[in-house]
Amino acid sequence: MLTITKPSSNRVDIDLDGKIDADIMRSALDELIAKSEGVEHGRMLYRIRNFELPTLGAIGVEFSRLPKLFGLLGAFDKCAVLSDSEWLRNAAEIEGALFPGIKIKGFNLDQKDVAEEWLAL
Repeated sequence: MLTITKPSSNRVDIDLDGKIDADIMRSALDELIAKSEGVEHGRMLYRIRNFELPTLGAIGVEFSRLPKLFGLLGAFDKCAVLSDSEWLRNAAEIEGALFPGIKIKGFNLDQKDVAEEWLAL
């Protein structure tokens, strides 16, 4: 399951739980792109639970939308990644170091309040 919500005008939340196939990825990325339109100095909360590698079809869908996804980077200043997996949190922070203009910080799943405080700063 991959759910995209927009709790405020400059905030988009992503909730990933379990395996992602091409249809789920296509729908979620289209929704992410649509909900990110007009966002400036945005904040993102990305919650990852029960992570499983996406199917090859899902990865293909993601690659086909990379130009639009890279365009979203300028809309967001901060992204908090909540995960039960230490390697995912670390990978997210490394990704944040590679992309200028966006700060990405990893948090344990039970640290939602801490992540929310960090996003608000």
